[in-house]
Amino acid sequence: MDADANDLEPPGKSPPRQARAALTLAALGIVYGDIGTSPLYAVKATFNSALGIPLAPENILGGISAIFWSLMVVVSLKYVILIMRANNRGEGGIMALLALALSSVKKVGRSPTPILLVGLFGAALFYGDAVLTPAISVLSAVEGIEVGTTALKPYVLPISVGVLIALFLFQRHGTATIGAFFGPVTIMWFVALAAAGIHGIVRYPAVLGALNPLHALGFVTLHGFASFAVLGAVLLAFVGAEALYADMGHFGTAPIRLAWFGLVFPALALNYLGQGALLIVNPQAIENPFYLLFPSWALYPMVALATATTVIASQATISGAYSLTRQGIQLGYLPRMNVVQTSAKVIGQVYIPTLNGMLLVAVLVAVLSFGSSSNLASAYGVAVTGTMLTTTILTFFVIRYGWGYDLLLSLFATGFFIAVDLAFLSSSLLKVAEGGWFPLVVGTGMFFVMLTWLRGRNVLLDRLQRTDIPLKSFLDSLFLALPPRVPGAAVFLTPTPDVVPHALLHNLNHNRVLHERVIFLTVKLKDVPWVPLSECATVEPLGHDCYRITLRFGFMNRPDVMQALNAMPPESGLALDMMDTSFFLSRETIIPTAGIASGMALWRERLFATMSRNAGNAADYFHIPSNRVIEIGTQIQI
Repeated sequence: MDADANDLEPPGKSPPRQARAALTLAALGIVYGDIGTSPLYAVKATFNSALGIPLAPENILGGISAIFWSLMVVVSLKYVILIMRANNRGEGGIMALLALALSSVKKVGRSPTPILLVGLFGAALFYGDAVLTPAISVLSAVEGIEVGTTALKPYVLPISVGVLIALFLFQRHGTATIGAFFGPVTIMWFVALAAAGIHGIVRYPAVLGALNPLHALGFVTLHGFASFAVLGAVLLAFVGAEALYADMGHFGTAPIRLAWFGLVFPALALNYLGQGALLIVNPQAIENPFYLLFPSWALYPMVALATATTVIASQATISGAYSLTRQGIQLGYLPRMNVVQTSAKVIGQVYIPTLNGMLLVAVLVAVLSFGSSSNLASAYGVAVTGTMLTTTILTFFVIRYGWGYDLLLSLFATGFFIAVDLAFLSSSLLKVAEGGWFPLVVGTGMFFVMLTWLRGRNVLLDRLQRTDIPLKSFLDSLFLALPPRVPGAAVFLTPTPDVVPHALLHNLNHNRVLHERVIFLTVKLKDVPWVPLSECATVEPLGHDCYRITLRFGFMNRPDVMQALNAMPPESGLALDMMDTSFFLSRETIIPTAGIASGMALWRERLFATMSRNAGNAADYFHIPSNRVIEIGTQIQI
């Protein structure tokens, strides 16, 4: 489906008061689906007997207290209060934050390379999160059917696989058709969490003592090495916190904060307290404290509701992976892929077929390999805490160099959270052998892909600039003896506006003619989220009806070349009739060559050549009509 004409414009950042309730409702489904399903497995993992902490009442109070105060410190203080202030013109997410941090340090002449590496690795780890979230969420929900009877246990994996396949197959249709149901279903979920929690608290009111942070402090300090190891389970309570920041551009800070403090945090806190009360009264409930907290008659309705909620949570993470990938493509960190706009109204609703297939395969491998949510919990923490740590580090550079705050104040604002993130990350790394290797492998693979593409593109552009002919001197000589002009306009897309496009040289060499109007078009993708349609184009006349046009898009814009050209004012004299316009594109074939200094190993050159060969078509990516495109190939050795 085509997007609206407003796709190049940023969404409203200050919604009217009457729209805030609707945005808050939508945020409940999209933003909080992931963190909202954590009660399914967080308590069970925290009190896993393998960690070596006895299931005694004082330890249960300590564990629930640790979960509560982790939500308070990591989510409420770090993300809701601090991190959401570090936005890139209203947009959040690690790619937006990376772009903001890079622009901040460049202002003061600092090297951007270390920050770039940190940010890209954090972004790469998010893909590990995008694989594990659907796997653990759906598995943990479906496992509820075996609480009623163990006879259903053999069906857990097949049902989970079926739900996941259906979820990924649905992606091509977009979330717009079911988006209206996300908020109401999630409200039902949080109300059920709160009601069950209150029911448990009534059975053992003394569990409210877990609100005392001293219980949490004792739990994570008084059990030796086990206290350190258990942090890797406690962190499962706040997985999905990154979504608070990543989705702020779609909903705004006010609706996200209102939803968190008004419903989500209270419901989560009550449910965790209720599970703690249940375990104190009945330690055998550790088998599945979430589902056993509900009355027996509510078991299967809750399994159905949990499955629906985990699908919503998975959808949010998958959509986040699409958004992250689109931003990575437009910032130059990933090769072009076919990005399908699935909504005519919501710019954030996109579908990337290639990525969708890769995610589905990886998720199914994770589910079938690990087999249960308990096993997946061991793998989950590394990706989550790694991304959180990189977010905090990038925020320091924004506060220090972007906002110009004092060094000590900047260190104070982020140092505490870096210490917390490091503690959780270090604990989660203890589980590398038990499954933590999985997101590390996924993240490391994506990290090298992004670095290779970034480095390869820089090498390619350097080759083009060093071997090609300067445009100005070429035109000066061409204007002295112009070849025959033919009717119509020729638009030559080129990434290097100061050199002659290969397509023009081939056209002159073979056809020996020049069009009446010649346009050299360069598309630049900036490190800001939005460039207004009225400001995206600049025109430079070169004489003899030749022009150089530069189109600038933000990393959240839809890079629609036709829309931008058609929006140019009539007085520019560049109104194009598509029936008389041809677009000439150069397609480079990369030839990896040993002995040529590219700064990359030969295997990385081959990887870059493979990615370049399989990258999406430029005409499709820039929304140029395929029947008006002439593509000319050229070989370049690197």
